[in-house]
Amino acid sequence: MSASEIEQLRQVVRDLAADPDAPVPRPRLAAAARTVCALLAVHHPGGTVELRVPPFAAVQLGIGERGRHTRGTPPNVVQTDATTLLRLAAGSLTWADALAGHAVRASGIYSDLTPLWPLPELA
Repeated sequence: MSASEIEQLRQVVRDLAADPDAPVPRPRLAAAARTVCALLAVHHPGGTVELRVPPFAAVQLGIGERGRHTRGTPPNVVQTDATTLLRLAAGSLTWADALAGHAVRASGIYSDLTPLWPLPELA
C-alpha cells in the first residue's frame, strides 16, 4: 500500500464528505474501494468473512474466533457498494445505519463488521 494510494483515498473521502450527492468518477471510486479492501486485509488477515464490493473488489478477512476458511466462499459474506464502503471507512456512516438502510447485506455469525470502522488511516 503506497502513501499516494492512501492520500488518493483520503481525497475521495473528503470529496464525498463535502458533497455526498456528487458523483465520484468511476476510476477514482474503484481505486478507493480497492484501497479500503487492501487496508482491511492488512488489519484483519484471514478468511472467515468475505467482503464484496461489486464490481470493484472482494477481500477475505479474519473476523471472529475461527481460523481461516479453506474451501470456497466463507460462510460469512458481506456485500455493499463502493460509496457505502467509503462512508463506513471514513466513519460518516455507522454499520447499524448501513444495515438499517439496506446499504449492506450481511450473513453469517461473523458478518458484523462494526469494530472495523472507521479505518485508522481515515480517522
